[in-house]
Amino acid sequence: MNKKTVVLGASPNPARYSNLATGRLAAHGHTVIPIGKRKGQINDIDIINETINVEDVDTVTLYLNAQNQKQYYDYILSLRPKRIIFNPGAENEELAELALENNIQPMQACTLVLLSTNQY
Repeated sequence: MNKKTVVLGASPNPARYSNLATGRLAAHGHTVIPIGKRKGQINDIDIINETINVEDVDTVTLYLNAQNQKQYYDYILSLRPKRIIFNPGAENEELAELALENNIQPMQACTLVLLSTNQY
């Protein structure tokens, strides 16, 4: 099942977890929208350098620390995803509370592990 996913904190650096997750999400058949500060590509997917309107988002997966997430709160909530995945290092109680208040499921998890164990 295709779960449209916004990867926030996407990096063109192949050693970064956001890069690996973007590639694996696409390989698993999910529509991936990588958003990051640096221009570049992950496999054949362009990294978007601005916040864009995306419809029917299932998941926002975060690869930004809590401090760097603050500027994206309104954007994340406006996407109305079903869930937000806080990957290791991206834990954020404040945003998790905002998610719950907006009927969005916060998850402390690792996108790569969820994919590799067929739990995504």
